[in-house]
Amino acid sequence: MAALYRRRIILRLEGCRLKRFSVKRTHLPLNALRVYDAAARHLSFTRAADELAVTPAAVGQQIRALEDHLGTVLFRRTSKGLELTPEGEAGLDALREGFLRFEESVAAMQAGQASDRYTIAAPRDFYAEWLAPRLAVFQADTPKDSAGVLYSFVADENADFTEANLDLAIRLVDGPGDLEGVQLAPAERVTVAAPTHRDAWIDWPGAALPDGVKPCIKAGSAGQALSSALAGMGRTVLPMPLVAGALKSGALEASGEPQESLRAYWLLAPTPQWRSKKVKALVEFLTRG
Repeated sequence: MAALYRRRIILRLEGCRLKRFSVKRTHLPLNALRVYDAAARHLSFTRAADELAVTPAAVGQQIRALEDHLGTVLFRRTSKGLELTPEGEAGLDALREGFLRFEESVAAMQAGQASDRYTIAAPRDFYAEWLAPRLAVFQADTPKDSAGVLYSFVADENADFTEANLDLAIRLVDGPGDLEGVQLAPAERVTVAAPTHRDAWIDWPGAALPDGVKPCIKAGSAGQALSSALAGMGRTVLPMPLVAGALKSGALEASGEPQESLRAYWLLAPTPQWRSKKVKALVEFLTRG
């Protein structure tokens, strides 16, 4: 009768136990379990210590702490040496399967870090004029498979890193702010116009037009201002990296020398992203002199 009563209690509390286990999962003594696995394989605290690069005393301390945590004895000393108790043997297979799953999980995460797929947010104009030609070279120089390096682009450079699953973002800003970043090009701006253009000024957010100038064209972005200038609709002030190609080809002409700017194009990401091998490789290439 007592056994049946206990069984009923166990069945009623099964859901609670599952909930409690999920809450406490993060508090598992993983380091002590790793020591227990090594000691069980060698049946020697000394050899386990050699494998783990610690002292035998440290192994013993971890085993005692684990036994206190579990409320059971895992090892006993006999005249023949160290032996596992039945309780100690009972948990080994499941533990080792768990460590194997950990290794598979780590391998999967490392595979993602080493992936040749990039998700990058960048302004359309900067992508076309500066980024795309360099990514083409990077793709050709670092083949991973028959498909080469693959990219996914987000036009909104201010997209949320988590929601858009971004690796990197490029933004025209005065610094990295809360993110970690590197400046891709000198912070310079220049006044430009097509060889034949109207006597008008093209404004856009962040243009920093000369004092006293009254623009007659208002563009929504640097890219729209660039297109307007190329069409001969007037002159404007744009970041130097955005117009370098057009100046070289003669599609645009500069009025005066480039001037120092407060804002520059920055390659940005949260700090953890910079630990990724693929991010490191791309950043090193894009910032190469």
